[in-house]
Amino acid sequence: MNNFSETEERKALRREVAKLAGGYGREYFTKQARSGGKTTDLWMAIGKNGYLGINIPEEYGGGGGGIGDVAAVCEELAAQGCPLLMMVVSPAICGTVISRYGTPEQKRRWLPGIADGTATMAFAITEPDAGTNSHNITTTARRDGDEWVLKGRKIYISGIDEADNVLVVARTEDARTGKLKPCLFVVPTDAEGLEAKPIPMEIVSPEQQFAVFIDDVRLPSDALVGDEDAGLVQLFAGLNPERIMAASFSTGLARFALGRAAAYAKERVVFQTPIGAHQAIAHPLAQSHIETELARLMTQKAAALYDAGDDMGAGEAANMAKYAAAEAACDAADRAVQAHGGNGITQEYGMAGLLVATRAGRIAPVSREMILNFVAMHSLGLPKSY
Repeated sequence: MNNFSETEERKALRREVAKLAGGYGREYFTKQARSGGKTTDLWMAIGKNGYLGINIPEEYGGGGGGIGDVAAVCEELAAQGCPLLMMVVSPAICGTVISRYGTPEQKRRWLPGIADGTATMAFAITEPDAGTNSHNITTTARRDGDEWVLKGRKIYISGIDEADNVLVVARTEDARTGKLKPCLFVVPTDAEGLEAKPIPMEIVSPEQQFAVFIDDVRLPSDALVGDEDAGLVQLFAGLNPERIMAASFSTGLARFALGRAAAYAKERVVFQTPIGAHQAIAHPLAQSHIETELARLMTQKAAALYDAGDDMGAGEAANMAKYAAAEAACDAADRAVQAHGGNGITQEYGMAGLLVATRAGRIAPVSREMILNFVAMHSLGLPKSY
């Protein structure tokens, strides 16, 4: 092995996940999405084969691998046309945070279900009035005897209808002003006072987005994950993996779009020759392939840094990877649609839906503009602009 190639184990993992997901495919994914169905059977198959919790410690039912392993699973699913957003949320964000900061009892309670897919966990940080500025989070947690009481609102929360619990980011009531010192709570999705309303979206996906209302939800003291005074350290334990996973989600979609476009360009004949022989078709697809491979390499670097414990280095690389991957995916989807011509905007060929799916990567989980701010400040040492 050299520093620019993955281990044989990782390559084998990719092959097996691709084989499994290929048995379902894009047609299955879109059929479920358009009919209001779910991809539960695919999710459970991933869990049964040990791929879902591959980053979770072995003693809690996982594979004992790193973020690079679960990111590979996420990418290969997307590359087969089955991008599962909850891969980013449940094992990568929630699984990582609980693995690093949960008590032994909390790990025993929640990690096995996250690992095998039987107890998916959602993640709630974004708020209507905070947006990108997490310091404006107003969801509060106050102590009441031996209990915590949570109150607030969250928006664009993925898959809460498929989850048993949701990891909620709040601030303690006595810390409403000043720097954010987030506290993380595991909240049952059937808790009294918790309400989730679906948000109609244009993305073709079985996984829905929700507005969540938290109205004096009472929790036992052990619902708090980690230390209430640990602040941003615990939160970023989940957010760096989130960016790495988002990058893999995007590069997987880019690979899927390019695969379909290249296949079409080989078969579609106009003016007595396959359209792929024309540079106007071939060059844009080749350019997207280059951009996608560059993004994959940066994602690999970010995962390696994170798994090595270099949180600061991983933060820079993860932001860069997420940025590069989203840009590559958007361009790949656009070029794939163009290569298909009129067929690119039909449901039959399934390309147009990728325009919205890939575009979301430029916005979530952190906008491209905030990544540029981060790189300008931390990588280039430029003055803070906001």
